[in-house]
Amino acid sequence: MEVSNNLMNFLFRQKAVNFYFIICHMEKKDIVVSKQSGRRSFVKNGLQAAVAFTIIPRFVLGGKGYLAPSDRINLGFIGTGKQAKSLVNSFKNIAQTVAGADVDTKKLAAFQQLTEKYQAASSQKETYKGFTSYADFRQLLERKDIDAVVIATPDHWHAVQAVMAANAGKHVYCEKPMAHTVAEGRAMVNAMHRNKVVMQTGSMQRSWENFRHACELVRNGYIGNVKEVLVTVGDPGIACDLPAMDVPSYLNWNRWVGPAVFKPFNPELAPPIEQDIYPHWRNYKEYGGGILSDWGAHMFDIAQWGLGMDKSGPVKFIPPAGNATKGLTMIYENGVVMKHVDFGRGFAVRFIGDKGLLDISRDFIDSSPGNIALATLGSNDKRLYYSNDHYKDWLDCIKTGKQPICDVETGHRTSSVCCLANIAYWLRRPLDWDPQKEQFKNDAEANHLVKANIRAPWKLA
Repeated sequence: MEVSNNLMNFLFRQKAVNFYFIICHMEKKDIVVSKQSGRRSFVKNGLQAAVAFTIIPRFVLGGKGYLAPSDRINLGFIGTGKQAKSLVNSFKNIAQTVAGADVDTKKLAAFQQLTEKYQAASSQKETYKGFTSYADFRQLLERKDIDAVVIATPDHWHAVQAVMAANAGKHVYCEKPMAHTVAEGRAMVNAMHRNKVVMQTGSMQRSWENFRHACELVRNGYIGNVKEVLVTVGDPGIACDLPAMDVPSYLNWNRWVGPAVFKPFNPELAPPIEQDIYPHWRNYKEYGGGILSDWGAHMFDIAQWGLGMDKSGPVKFIPPAGNATKGLTMIYENGVVMKHVDFGRGFAVRFIGDKGLLDISRDFIDSSPGNIALATLGSNDKRLYYSNDHYKDWLDCIKTGKQPICDVETGHRTSSVCCLANIAYWLRRPLDWDPQKEQFKNDAEANHLVKANIRAPWKLA
């Protein structure tokens, strides 16, 4: 169709370029005229040649205020249990979930039903039929139309699945704690960097205002020089000695265990969906790191952030006497002491400086003197990475290529603190750690626990 001056004048009179891009296909180059282009330039270029044109609805190409279909990130979920249901709710309006994989057919079916409900509502349609279920997550990774994956499996699966996802070119959101061993965490870091994909760790408190404000106050000296940090979280992991029970027909137990040490099925590890409870696998060191790791991935993470130790960690671990499950002392190279203790305020962090102290949890931020927590940062104070939406932050970084607020190295360093703390409790002796070499000094037994223990045929490659 030939463009006429009358047609172009009509479009401008109707303010059509406020709602459309006019794409002019010319013999030697394409001209894209947006609403920012002047009418005179548009008419001049259009009249210089007979052109064929296509009028494309403005929303198709995206831009400010619009999200083009090509910009909508397609997600696949690996693990579709209780945590995945929460996460898919967080992503429902900012990404499109097109697939899920799980070894539990009941959980997978329930997740599909929930996802289709969310995506239908998000797209303002009665139904959504764009979701596919997989019993094997490797089939999900083979899909070229899936841009990124959310890993919400038990801790022992994170590293293998994340590395495989990165090797398949998928960006990764991985639940916390990021890794089950220090070596697994380093393998994840290497895989993300090698494949140039973006990973966000699910320590989402970094995207909460009170935690960011607390760490900014600490980093800018509002409590003076930090001397000590107290962290209250749960107990270390214990060995799994649950009795064997019959595996239900809807569950592939060998695949659930995957790369971990094989233990017989017990519903405490993988309860049926009808019970609607969080499973207790995280209590056992074969599959998790106890509540020490589970909540440590939140609270040790905030301690690391406040201390500016996102690329390092403690250098010495001193366990308490006897069989106590709290009382571990961790010492940083600069002399700051971090202790795993219960200071009586629930799961929380207390920063102690020579000018005051500051307490932070999901329920409160307060201080002594009281005016510290209420302080407004000055114009010259250092500000930390700002994110008010952990999930959108990840998606934004996928598009820009930047690193998110809890990138893979940060997640690795936090999960390392959890892993190392567990090792100190298990071995019951002081340990010296080199955060750069990621090895204990002169302790072969401790270093064996740093390694990845991956059951064949799975591997970290």
